[in-house]
Amino acid sequence: MPLQLAFSSNAYLDVPVEQAIDRIAGFGYRGIELLADVPHAWPAGLLPVQKEAIRTALEKNNLTISNINAFMMNAIADPRQPYWHPGWTDPDRHYRAIRREHTKRALRLAAELGAPAISTEPGGELAEGQSRAAATDIFYDEIMPCLDVAAECGVTLLIEPEPGLLIEKFDQYLEFAERVDHPSLGLNFDIGHAYCVSEDPAEWVPRMKEHTRHYHFEDIAATRVHHHLVPGEGAIDFAGVFKAIATHTPDIWITVELYPYRAQPDEAARAARGYLLAQAAAASVTIA
Repeated sequence: MPLQLAFSSNAYLDVPVEQAIDRIAGFGYRGIELLADVPHAWPAGLLPVQKEAIRTALEKNNLTISNINAFMMNAIADPRQPYWHPGWTDPDRHYRAIRREHTKRALRLAAELGAPAISTEPGGELAEGQSRAAATDIFYDEIMPCLDVAAECGVTLLIEPEPGLLIEKFDQYLEFAERVDHPSLGLNFDIGHAYCVSEDPAEWVPRMKEHTRHYHFEDIAATRVHHHLVPGEGAIDFAGVFKAIATHTPDIWITVELYPYRAQPDEAARAARGYLLAQAAAASVTIA
């Protein structure tokens, strides 16, 4: 089965979601990762007419939702960091409840729109004086009710390991997943994040295949600093990653995530797809 590429709408924060869908499809992508945030699909404020507009735009463009990104929460506009807060592990239970309830709404939205999964942050930043053990306990208590909602909705809740947050590495994910032991939990495998923490993405694809339900692609500089680059502008061996995915998880969506390119999303989307098609061809891997 040919691999399929999607593009995340989080690079298109300055246009309505319908326009983002049109433009992403226009570059030849088969799927879109829908941002469950302003200005695209913030679940708490999304009216039925807006959901229908999304469905209509997807159908018109023959585009599939690869994943719903419930990681980012620009709508809350936390001054510390617009994506990570409110966090799952915030010491303030009232504040982290915002994250929990947002996740439940995103799961229900995914079910309404026919998306297979949503992705979320892997815990949060450790607060001053907060131990990993204490943060992990909080994360467990907060995410379990969401996993029950995921099961009711028939949607998978994906944890995305992230540099600087509670779960950065795959072994940490595996330890947490074993504790959770819930069939609705899965992994959003971000190859750039793996590279940042010195884990070779191609080597980890087969190791994580039982957990992986979705991929994020972006490039990272050789410094391993966490900053998303257009594929081809960094140091990641995409041909090697394509070979591993085609061998071990060929039926899983690959979404290109380039949110730093908000000022030039079309250029980023076009360049990324062109480079990735060439890398896949070099690896004798077919992209639909």
